[in-house]
Amino acid sequence: MTKKKAQSRFVAACLAPALILVTLFIVIPTIQVFRYSLYQKSSFVGDETFIGLKNFKTLFNDSIFLESIQNQILIIVVITMFTIVLAIFFATLLTREEFKGKNLFRIIFYIPNILNIVIIAGIFSAIYAPSNGLLNTLLSSIGLDALTRQWMGDPKIIIFSIIGALVWQAIGYYMVMYMASMTSIPENLYEAAALEGAGKFKQFFMITLPLIWDNIRQTLTFFVISTINLSFLFVQVNTNGQFGTQVMLNYMYSKAFSGNLGYGMAIGVMTFILAFSMAGALNRVTKRDPMQF
Repeated sequence: MTKKKAQSRFVAACLAPALILVTLFIVIPTIQVFRYSLYQKSSFVGDETFIGLKNFKTLFNDSIFLESIQNQILIIVVITMFTIVLAIFFATLLTREEFKGKNLFRIIFYIPNILNIVIIAGIFSAIYAPSNGLLNTLLSSIGLDALTRQWMGDPKIIIFSIIGALVWQAIGYYMVMYMASMTSIPENLYEAAALEGAGKFKQFFMITLPLIWDNIRQTLTFFVISTINLSFLFVQVNTNGQFGTQVMLNYMYSKAFSGNLGYGMAIGVMTFILAFSMAGALNRVTKRDPMQF
């Protein structure tokens, strides 16, 4: 056996377990979701009747499904904008500035990311409580009683209350990722820019942002997918789709496990298409020539 063949077999042996697991738990279930969406089927073990694209035709006349798409897109767009901007801001602050307690702030910002989404839902249920919640109590204490609201009961603002909780949860994770990129930028670039008279604001846009741009683009794809998953969990725990908070995965869950599996899988297919379409669009829009140092 030649050395090249031995290396190839070793690589194949290392990759085989991962490929088997991916095939069993990702590829095959995804194919099954697409297949079930073409059937009228009440459960995983029940009888099935092939109906083609009828489930999809019904979807686009379903007002609740259309509402769930609107909510999902709004959540993804708003959370992405706020989280990315805030994560970059805090990452820059904790990387480029010197102040006491910097390491403590890094820990504080990251703590929400290690909390279970159920715990986060419970925390924000307490924060948004109408009578003795932290937010309304704070507003009342500073004389802004007119701004107190039923944060999780008013259909006009409840979706933004959910967005606020999800932004709080995500900032720390992406902040750490951007900090890792920022700390790898050579200090001499900033020193040279300072000698040329560039202030910190200009240094950020001319050095920091271009050099971490590839990292930002990579995180956008993860962000779209994770936001879809987390919004489902938060809505499922707190509202179960009531008060106009229905999102796609929550609606899929309610249909698939209430005797209409085929219709639920059709919603799953649409969620799959939406996630990868938005991730692909973001990747294309943010594409630029890579900068290196």
